[in-house]
Amino acid sequence: MNKKLVYVVVVLVAASGCSDLFEPAIRNNRDLSDIHDEPKYAAGLLYNGYTRLPTNGWSFSDMATDNAVSNDEANAYYTVATGQWASNNNPLNQWTNSLAAIQYLNVMLREVDMVKFSDDPVINQLFVERTKGEAYGLRALFMYHLLQAHGGDANGELLGVPIVLEPEDPSSDFNQPRATFEACMQQLYSDVETALGLLPHDYEDVSNVSAIPAKYTSLGIGISEYNRVFGQVMRLRLSGRILRAVRAQAALLAASPAFSHGNTTTWADAANYAAEVIDLNGGITGLAPNGVTWYDNRNEIDGLGSGVNPREILWRTNIEGTSSTLEAQHFPPTLYGAGLLNPTQNLVDAFPMANGYPITAEQAQYNDNTPYANRDPRLQQFIIVNGSTAGANNTAIYTAVDGGTNDGLNRVETSTRTGYYMRKLLRGDVNLNPTSVNAQRHIKPHIRYTEIYLIYAEAANEAWGPTATGGNNYSAYDVIKAIRQRAGIGLDNGDAYLESVKADQAAMRELIRNERRLELCFEGFRFWDLRRWKANLTETAKGDHIENGNHRIIDVEDRVYRDFMIYGPIPYSEILKFSALRQNNGW
Repeated sequence: MNKKLVYVVVVLVAASGCSDLFEPAIRNNRDLSDIHDEPKYAAGLLYNGYTRLPTNGWSFSDMATDNAVSNDEANAYYTVATGQWASNNNPLNQWTNSLAAIQYLNVMLREVDMVKFSDDPVINQLFVERTKGEAYGLRALFMYHLLQAHGGDANGELLGVPIVLEPEDPSSDFNQPRATFEACMQQLYSDVETALGLLPHDYEDVSNVSAIPAKYTSLGIGISEYNRVFGQVMRLRLSGRILRAVRAQAALLAASPAFSHGNTTTWADAANYAAEVIDLNGGITGLAPNGVTWYDNRNEIDGLGSGVNPREILWRTNIEGTSSTLEAQHFPPTLYGAGLLNPTQNLVDAFPMANGYPITAEQAQYNDNTPYANRDPRLQQFIIVNGSTAGANNTAIYTAVDGGTNDGLNRVETSTRTGYYMRKLLRGDVNLNPTSVNAQRHIKPHIRYTEIYLIYAEAANEAWGPTATGGNNYSAYDVIKAIRQRAGIGLDNGDAYLESVKADQAAMRELIRNERRLELCFEGFRFWDLRRWKANLTETAKGDHIENGNHRIIDVEDRVYRDFMIYGPIPYSEILKFSALRQNNGW
């Protein structure tokens, strides 16, 4: 083990705004043994895992799918979508980041028993157990991201990544083959189970000894001691509830068409894992009523206490303070934004009518001349269309080519290429006017509850059909009905379209996939969903050319993918260095 590694951790954490974690200040390279007597120093190994989470920031990989395009030709996802994705040009690479995180976590697991967190040996053991639980859980989470980004077929065998369970040092043999996808999934499940035995469901203060697990009361642990280690001060750390959600995410990936061959995880497994989380959230009734607009529920976000989650959010990043960066990237030009992400006509057409029918259905009564009338309310909650108002002053946004402003189609570099701008994720009360800039707090989820409900719906439908429960308290149909009711769909007709497909597994599959597309748009899911479904990757991105009040659908950007690109590549540099690594087919 290179003893400079700990110093690297310190630098990384300090760069992430956590420089006050270490006492005394680190001025020189430290020996690894120093962590045994300096718990805050040791914590840097664990914190490195948290700072490397891929979900710490937005990826906007929807711009490489049929959901959106970028108005910046230098954007990494623009290059991916237009034929420049390669094993040596991969902005979706998780190999280096996640394997580095696992290395730090493995060091933590090796050293943690020797770290002195407290002079009291019993309390010290609690700190050790919690730290181990977090490390095992984070290792499982990084395995999931590695499998999502790099798992794939190599000459007929479904492979994952090398399984590394011990710290590597300069004498290690780094030339290790990729384990099978199945072996990686089993290691992930094992790490989750180990972590669940060490972590609480949630980090909350207890006020009664009866709420403390028996294994701790038998050691003489009281309320104050328990709260010190497992109380609310630890919120936002990995918990048992969060790990159950991670297991459901990984199981959904493994059960999906692209990964299900040579893999023992079933749709029923994925559904049941998701049901565990849903049950902890109160079942169907636990779905947050304001969950559609979670990103702009202003009073809720502004009033959040330390570590507290809104009802829609299962796990989130820390709220740093006020910011206007996201809006500066994505607001239309007249709101002083760069208009970076442009939703496609393809996505707009995926929103049903308010009566629940797809716009192609006769019962929809869709009118090409008034395409935004009587639509799913989520359309204008997520997307700025021609004539929408947006921003702190409710400014009218005209995307028509003859609309008279730079918001119009292809007017300037920051204008939309599709006739649409993104509204979702943005705070509508941010003002970017240079004379009166007004920043706001933002919330960034790692996991939203709606995602878990959608995992259940997809997996339950595949496992048991639309209306069967598989022994749980709800069906795929029940979940989708609740999600659509919350969105304001079919309120006047009992959602007749949903009722018409609830006996048809294939039709329900398409509806569930579409609801997932809408509810999770712009959050970094579509790129991976299309691939795990083995769906069409090359649907041309389309837009709406509006002139003289007339709408004309236009082709905006071809999607250039080959069939093998349902799987991502192993980095070319790694293939060059290590002969034991096998590349996924085609790369």
